[in-house]
Formats: sequence, structure tokens, C-alpha cells
Amino acid sequence: MPPSRFLRGVAAALVLSAASGVAAAAQTAAPGAVCPAVLDTTLPRLQDDAPQNLCQYAGKVILVVNTASYCGFTPQYKGLEALYREYGPQGLVVLGFPSNDFHQEMDNNAKIAAFCKDTYNVQFPMFAPSHVTEPRPNALFERLILATGTQPKWNFYKYLIARDGQVVGVYPSTTTPDNKELVGKIRALLAQKP
Repeated sequence: MPPSRFLRGVAAALVLSAASGVAAAAQTAAPGAVCPAVLDTTLPRLQDDAPQNLCQYAGKVILVVNTASYCGFTPQYKGLEALYREYGPQGLVVLGFPSNDFHQEMDNNAKIAAFCKDTYNVQFPMFAPSHVTEPRPNALFERLILATGTQPKWNFYKYLIARDGQVVGVYPSTTTPDNKELVGKIRALLAQKP
């Protein structure tokens, strides 16, 4: 096969592959959802570093949490997973972001993933460890900090994002996943149609 024909074939295959990836991401987003600026980024998944476009969560109510394995608040994984299981079918997604910014996280993705799965049976999406505080937070946390004027003060800080991509709440580490105010706000946001 002539080289130019081969390259055209490779290019066509790459375009189809990219289109399939976009289609797959679109299928998980709420129908008709437009990607808000706060989510318009790609970050690696915890389990395998596979790039995940956060636009796939457009149109959902999102609870973003920075996590750590060796923190006094680590048992909150159980409550976060319970929230995800109860309200996920209605459109809630919990996004977990391990970080060693407060010196309480493991230094190995596989160990973090195994800990989350084996100890708390975490099923909600988890991302590779990254910085969540200034001066160099990951792209999502940079936008959350800009939108709220508040960066995480400790592990298990929580940001609540409405279906339209507006950041509507910031909750400190001491706010547990079953907190009545937090759960009430989530329910109210889920009741609003995209």
C-alpha cells in the first residue's frame, strides 16, 4: 500500500476513534446538556490514568470532593458512596480527587484505588492524584477556587455544582455526606430539570 494511502487510513481510523470517544462521553451526559466552562477539561482516571473528559457529567448535579486515605475524615467515603448510590439514578455524580496536598495520601495510584474499593467499595468516579490547592491546583479545582473564592482547607472539602454548571455550594471537611443541609440542597438541585 502506498505510504500516503496508509497514512490516510490511519488518520481516518483516528478520527473514527475520537468520534467514538466523544459519542461515548455524550451518552453519559444528561440529554441535551451543554458542557459548562467549569467542566471543560480532561483529567486522568485513578485506576488506569485513562483521560476522562469532565464534559461527560454535564447536566448532572455534581459533588466534587478532594480525598485522602490517611485522614480522620476518610470514613466519609462510606457516606459519599451511599449518596452516589441513592441519588445517582436521579442525576447525582460524586467525583473524588485524591490529593497529597495535606500529606495524608498514598503515593501510588493502584494502592489508592485498591484501598477505596476494598475498604469502602467506592464505585463513584475517582481521578488520579493531583494538587487541589494553590499555587497549582488541577484545572477543575482552579475553576472551583476561582468561582467560590475558597480553596480546600483540608481533605474532604466539598463543592456542589448544579446541573447548569454553576457552583452553588462549598462545604468544609466537617460537613458529612449525610448532613441535612447538604442532602436537602442536593435533592432540590436534582428536582430542577436541566
